[in-house]
Amino acid sequence: MTEALRLLQLIINGAAGGCIYGLIALGFVLIYKATEVINFAQGDIMMLGGFFAYSIVTWFGLDYWAGAALAIIVTAVFGYLLDVIVIRRVIGQPQFAVVMLTLGLGFIFRAFAGITWGYDSVAYDTPFTNHTLKLGSFVLGYDSLSIIGGTVLLCAVLYLFFSHTRLGVAMQASSQNQLAAYYMGIPVRTIFSLIWAISAGVSAVAAILLTPVSMVDVNMGFLGIKAFAAAVLGGFGSIPGALVGGVVIGIAEQLAGYYLPAGFQDVTANVVLLATLILMPHGLFSQRIVKRV
Repeated sequence: MTEALRLLQLIINGAAGGCIYGLIALGFVLIYKATEVINFAQGDIMMLGGFFAYSIVTWFGLDYWAGAALAIIVTAVFGYLLDVIVIRRVIGQPQFAVVMLTLGLGFIFRAFAGITWGYDSVAYDTPFTNHTLKLGSFVLGYDSLSIIGGTVLLCAVLYLFFSHTRLGVAMQASSQNQLAAYYMGIPVRTIFSLIWAISAGVSAVAAILLTPVSMVDVNMGFLGIKAFAAAVLGGFGSIPGALVGGVVIGIAEQLAGYYLPAGFQDVTANVVLLATLILMPHGLFSQRIVKRV
């Protein structure tokens, strides 16, 4: 394989991994835009979504597509109930309390997953596992292609939902001005719970797309740390920025793993995060609001 083809393969593989970071980061951003809450349990919700899919497919014998769809719905319902039962109780409290709550929830979710499914990695068959597309000496895994294609499809669905449905427009209005939305008759609290549901569902999609590449285990939720870096890089609060930031970090990891000494790949996301905070504190696609007095 020529160096140019190898570089192209690294970029495609990095983009696939970056799409996973971007989807988790999208969950961060959706919640933050609406409620100004940073959900540090986002990665662990993704982990639960992966275990839900595993349980439905292996324990109940559903096929991959039906099991994946049901797992996304179950995870979305879980996110909705999480906001109604837990998160809503601390809205209005200092941000530090909310951060500590979501961090604590992450520990609880990991402990629950370990008790329920065990601490060993598990997997299930997917239509994309161990399949490759060969174009001469250029080889692409179906798993990477499915991640990129699934991310593009999901983003298109979310764009149409937020732009062309009454519920999506209501969600945008609620995130931009809660008081005005309330006076216009929009049930703001219910809308926020639905946003938590969408965020959890998106995380479940990330877990399902990741399964052919990496098995499901209790610690996969730590990908949320890299996703947080992606959200910061893109500009916290920017939906396109979350996806772009994820892809940038994914590609940077692949290039660092190939061209730099061992160990650099593992810290690439942290290096990008620190560089972003120093050089561009507002991120690539931040929307800065200037108030004139």
